[in-house]
This record gives sequence, structure tokens and C-alpha cells, in this order.
Amino acid sequence: MFLSQRERGLPKTKIKRLYLIPILSKALDVIELLEQSHAAVSLEDVFQKTQISKTSVYRILKTLVHRGYVAQTQSGQYRLVSRPRRLRFGFATESGEMPFGVAVTQSVIAAAAAAGVELHILDNRYDANVAIQNAEEFVAKRVDLVLEFQVEEAVAPRVARIFKNADIPLVAIDVPHPNSTYFGVDNFEAGYEAGALLAQHALSKWKGRVDKVIGVGFSEAGSFVQSRITGSFDGIRARFKDLPSDRFIEIEGRGMREPSRSAMKRALNSYKKGQHVLVAAATDSSALGVLDAVRELGCESDFAIVGQDCIPDVLAEMRSGKSAIIGSISHGVETYGPRLIQLGIALLRGYSVPPYNYARHRAVTPENLDADDAT
Repeated sequence: MFLSQRERGLPKTKIKRLYLIPILSKALDVIELLEQSHAAVSLEDVFQKTQISKTSVYRILKTLVHRGYVAQTQSGQYRLVSRPRRLRFGFATESGEMPFGVAVTQSVIAAAAAAGVELHILDNRYDANVAIQNAEEFVAKRVDLVLEFQVEEAVAPRVARIFKNADIPLVAIDVPHPNSTYFGVDNFEAGYEAGALLAQHALSKWKGRVDKVIGVGFSEAGSFVQSRITGSFDGIRARFKDLPSDRFIEIEGRGMREPSRSAMKRALNSYKKGQHVLVAAATDSSALGVLDAVRELGCESDFAIVGQDCIPDVLAEMRSGKSAIIGSISHGVETYGPRLIQLGIALLRGYSVPPYNYARHRAVTPENLDADDAT
């Protein structure tokens, strides 16, 4: 007859219980593996090295991506990005000397602070070689993602390749880059709206007389940004269908004030006093350069200028009530920071993100600028 320990008067043996959660233990195994890896690893690598079921590995990785502990690269591999450190974004600014670029930087800094994202900032200084050097520095710093604001289309593939080789996701601002997510204005549509403003001015102030249409372009930024001028010309042609093509002229302003002033002065060699001229500028800095040139010539009343970006100096010109700058297209610079940081976090967490993400633009004129508190 079998007697229990209690019945035999013997002390009961204590069995030590381990209060473990099996799936959590497996998740920690995955995190520790990623922590030890110096490069991104595939789902198959994790499965082979942990011997956890592939289904469980998949669900663990997706959960960690969703919670922000792991990033999924463009090639579908995984790497640890936060345990427990904050996300680290590299932000390459356009130039510390360009008003719109400065406003974008201020917006990104504020949004990163609000989201708890650590931001590493480098200035591209409107220089292709500097942009490449900055890209290499971000790779050396091992940032999790880069927000790239550099304006030369020709160097975009080289900058993008640096980040692609390092498996660092890239968000390109205003100028598209290969293998990146784009955020910025819909340039053709913004240009078209500028053209519509100019055409309306000619109809209401000049009784429909237009002698010249000048587009002050920004060819270095490439065809995407240059389509602001194409759109402006189309916006004017939509209302002046019979305007001869030889009245449309393009000059190069490089998106900057002084080069635009110089280019406009050369273009004014063929100007005859009393001619009515519409000017579509790719940026507000170019619009101000054009304004400088026509003021030097003393013919401001014969010109109507519309720029892009709504920088403070242009808003001041419109508020004066006597400037040839009759409007600008706002790109909503205050929204850049929150949307860029949101895009970056979404990419790192493996969410589906559209390849092109557009800022909301709107026309700002002296009539609506104070009512809308335009920026």
C-alpha cells in the first residue's frame, strides 16, 4: 500500500516554481539577438539562431516594430533601434542663410522635442559636396533615420546611395531622392495657383494687357521644383489662351535673392517703359531679388510678382500695400516639422507610408494675409 509523505509524517518537498511568461521570454531572446548583431538581420536569421517557431518570430518582430523597439529596413530586415534610448534622427538642413530653410528647421526642432526624438542637425549650406559629407557623417553617427533637405537634384542619387548602403531610411524634403519617401509641396499645382493669381491681377488691374511673362526658375533643384514655373505659365495660359508663346521667358535665379536680382537686371535690357510684366518666381527669395531689380529701374508699378514660401520679408511687402509682390503661395511651413517627424516614426515602425506626401499649399494675398495669419 502506497503512503504519501504526509501520511508517513515526512516533511513535504518544496518545488521551486518559475513564474515565467513563455512568449515574453522568447521576445527577450529576440531582442538580445538583435542587440548582439552589428547589422540588420532577416526573419530567417532570427528563426535559425533562436529556434523559436517562425510564426512566433514573425509576430514578435512585428510587435517590436510597432512599439518602436525595432526598425524594419527597406530590404525587409530588422535592427534594434531603441532599448531604451530615444529614436535618433539626422536632419540635414537646406541652409542656415535661407529664410524658408530656417523656418523648416525651427518647425522640425519643435516637433522632435514634442515627440521625444533625439535630433542631430547638420547644415548642407546649399552645397552639393557638403551634403555628401553630411550624409557620411550621419552614417558614422548611426542615426536611425535621416530627414534630408538638400536642393541639388544632380547629387540626390549619391546622397541617397550613402543611406541605402547603410540601411538608413531616408525622407527627402522638397527635392525627391531615389529610394526615399518624399515630403514637400506639389510643385506644379502650387505653380499653377501662382499663375492664376498673376492672371487675375492682369485682368483686374491692367484690363487684360500682358506684354511679358517671366519665370524665375531654380534649375539646380531639378525638374520637380522647376515645375513651379511650368505650372505658373499654364495657370496664366488658362486665362490668356491667345497670349503668344514668345511672350513667355524663363531666367535662372537659383532660388536666391542676389542671383535673381542679377538675372532680372539682364532680362530688363529688353524692357520698354510702360510694358506690363507678370513674374512667377520659384521662391520668395527670388521674388525679392526681382523686386530689387525693378525698383532700381524705377518701374515697379508695371510689374506683378508672385513667389513661393511666404517668408517674413515677402509678407511685409504685401502688408505695405504698395509692393509689386502681389502674392505668395504658402507651403504651410509650420506643418513640416510635425509631419516629417510623424513620417519618420511611421517608417521606423514598419507602417505603410505613401511614396509622395504633400504639404498643403494655399495662395496668400494682401487681402487675406492678416485674416489667415499666413506663414
